[in-house]
Amino acid sequence: MSEVRNTIVRLLSAMGSAREIQQYLKRFSRLDASRFAVVKVGGAVLRDELAELASSLTFLQRVGLTPIVVHGAGPQLDEELVKAGIEKRTVNGLRVTPPRALGIVRRVFHQQNLALVDALHSMDTRATSVVSGVFAADWLDRERCGLVGKVKRIELAPIDASLRMGSIPIIASLGETDEGQILNINADFAANELVRVLQPYKIVFLTGTGGLLDDSGKVIDSINLSTEYEHLMAQPWVSGGMRLKLEQIADLLRDLPLASSVSITRPAELAKELFTHKGSGTLVRRGETVLRFDSWEGVDRARLRALIDSSFGPRRLVADYFERTRPYRVYVSENYRTAMILTLEHVDKEQGLPYLDKFAVLEDAQGEGLGRAVWQVMRDENPKLFWRSRHRNRINAFYHEQSDGCFKEPWFKVFWYGLGADFPTIAGCVAHCAQRKPTLIE
Repeated sequence: MSEVRNTIVRLLSAMGSAREIQQYLKRFSRLDASRFAVVKVGGAVLRDELAELASSLTFLQRVGLTPIVVHGAGPQLDEELVKAGIEKRTVNGLRVTPPRALGIVRRVFHQQNLALVDALHSMDTRATSVVSGVFAADWLDRERCGLVGKVKRIELAPIDASLRMGSIPIIASLGETDEGQILNINADFAANELVRVLQPYKIVFLTGTGGLLDDSGKVIDSINLSTEYEHLMAQPWVSGGMRLKLEQIADLLRDLPLASSVSITRPAELAKELFTHKGSGTLVRRGETVLRFDSWEGVDRARLRALIDSSFGPRRLVADYFERTRPYRVYVSENYRTAMILTLEHVDKEQGLPYLDKFAVLEDAQGEGLGRAVWQVMRDENPKLFWRSRHRNRINAFYHEQSDGCFKEPWFKVFWYGLGADFPTIAGCVAHCAQRKPTLIE
């Protein structure tokens, strides 16, 4: 098992650094099996990307992680109901299930469930078919929706039995009343209720789009709900299914621990999304409110020092840092997991140009988009900025992405944005960085 795990880590290194991958493996391995991840799979994914899905789930099992999978079967049901001459009707976006359709619903769910289980078994991956017994249900609206249910209670025994055997539970979103009546349950709602009970570290929605898309059709890489939700919901292009999905995710994450997150990605990109900082789809977190200070007053200096010391490895903040540094602005996430410290410097004709003196992100917050969220709050308030960074700094790729330019010195790089073609000021920034005394010591 150890040899297989090491081989997979080497393969993953093509996606990101080995350090990142080991960091995530260590983080995930500390969790109880039932708290690692709930993966919701749509019917379209089962139809179009079954091989990729089975491969990604197999990979997780090979590194000792067992996700819990809940699936729907929407497109397959549409096709079979049309063949049976049953018209599709919806109420508030939910499929109406008349009594004559229930047999088809059960048959389709069983077929799709076993198709995934068989695909996993063909890859020597342990998987258990769970088509009933998990979702105790009540009628949603018997008159309007027919045989459609809402989750009343989650029965964990079938899931626990599968996990104890190291087998991936593949759960169909069918419910059952106390009287034994089978009810059709929307797979998103079923997965959400399961998540509320299990409180997993990761919630993954596998879709054909690979994430939530912005107004230009590009995947949004991360969303920090604390700082971005209201702004996003005000955008005219956030409508229909995307609006509903964001509302559901925000509602879901409010009931979960702060560390929990929702990832939306494609099956083939699941490993990259879970095990690298950059990811591959959309990562949504409840996030943290960003606190802003104009001086050290109100800042918890002990927590800030601990954050900086933890973030910069063997280097530590000099003892008199807070006495010798006059901050212009300090941005800190509410739980002191990310911080940015800006000073104001005289550069060429610029009498007060903001300089990024420290940007610190705790290791367990890396990859969740919190640093990017704090950066965006800072950038909205500071149209000009310059800073320096050591050549081997792991986040230089991010700095290149955020900057308008970069100048390479022997042991550091100078970055800036908002200076346009003001070359005298840029030269002044480089000169300032060259003579600036370090405040981190080995």
